[in-house]
Amino acid sequence: MKLTKLAIVTAMAATVGTTSALADLVFPSLSYRTGPYAAGGIPFADGYADYFTLLNERDGGINGVQARVLECETAYNTQKGVECYESTKGEGSLVYQPLSTGITYQLIPKATADGIPVHSMGYGRTSAANGKVFSHVFNYPGTYWDAASIIVNHILEENGGDINGKKIALVYHNSAYGKEPIRTLEELSKKHGYELSLVPVDHPGQEQKSQWLQIRRDRPDYVLMWGWGVMNQVAVKEAANIRFPMENFIGVWWSGSENDVVPAGEGANGYKAVTFHGVGSDFPIFEDIQKHVVDKGKAAGAGDQIGTVLYNRGLYAAMLAAEAARAAQEIHNTKEITPAQMRDGMEALKIDSARLEELGLGGFGPEINVSCENHGGPGLGAIAQWNATDGTWSLINEFGPADREIIDPLIMEDSTAFAAENNIPERCS
Repeated sequence: MKLTKLAIVTAMAATVGTTSALADLVFPSLSYRTGPYAAGGIPFADGYADYFTLLNERDGGINGVQARVLECETAYNTQKGVECYESTKGEGSLVYQPLSTGITYQLIPKATADGIPVHSMGYGRTSAANGKVFSHVFNYPGTYWDAASIIVNHILEENGGDINGKKIALVYHNSAYGKEPIRTLEELSKKHGYELSLVPVDHPGQEQKSQWLQIRRDRPDYVLMWGWGVMNQVAVKEAANIRFPMENFIGVWWSGSENDVVPAGEGANGYKAVTFHGVGSDFPIFEDIQKHVVDKGKAAGAGDQIGTVLYNRGLYAAMLAAEAARAAQEIHNTKEITPAQMRDGMEALKIDSARLEELGLGGFGPEINVSCENHGGPGLGAIAQWNATDGTWSLINEFGPADREIIDPLIMEDSTAFAAENNIPERCS
């Protein structure tokens, strides 16, 4: 598959003005600016590209080496995503961000065999958090199973620690992505005594009348959502239509952007979503983005997405990649790193509060400490709530942990089975 015109333009734009004799550090972006999930894919891709442009324009790159974003359009299609990987991996690509659980599952064996790391940040195969089995796959700073547990923890807090007999419904995208939290929620229901019902929604999720009639009939105390794209906004509208209490409707971090709530107007007020990073634009880095990227006409998009949830998430993903590249440069004492060296940098990634402050992202997320054994990061999350009156998200609690007593054995069970099926020897001894 040849790179799209957009990919070529993006790659060229990222290198304009480069004078360094060193080879660029290549960061592919498997984006989707088209298709049914474009509304979510565009701001993420913009944030990802703009951060690297910021490093190039303000700092001269990463330790003096220019970063080049190599964008390839997937339209959130798994086959296209694999084709993008195959067509760009020979460009010196350092780490892949598939931005799709389906693409991630396909790339796990391919990228591992090729020695190229994959960062499925907060998505993909949860058990890839076990670095003893998955040598080239990372999902820090948290996983879907962490998200499910953190949401249940929030519900527990709201009910004085006792949710025995409560009804919780999961409205989920009927795909590998949407099904990820089911096992975790089932195990947590055994521990806490709540009744779990499953409500699948087929792609792309524009029709949900029957699902919400079921919810109105069953009258669950809480509804959780694992959705993406148009499915989210339709679900929020339908919940408002049946007058479901929005403060008891909680989405995963891919169901908690402005795209999901704005179409419902005042009806979305009070809706919640778990998140692994901060919200809004009240961080110093955004002043630098405005000055060095947007005002110079170098923004990947129109420059109007800064501070939105998914723009921030794309920027966060780029920051984590850049910091891992710095770690790799230091570990191997070279500015021109290989994918193998990038993997080492990701496995040694440590970002403390002081470093976040230096990056202009103080308080944006929890500290991160990746290791050979733990590719999933801290597994912390907070709950964000939507205020329809002023059109803002705000965090209503601190970043807190998942229930490791439940999550860690599930990760071990699934990863161990994967290792046995694929004859993967355990590492990190």
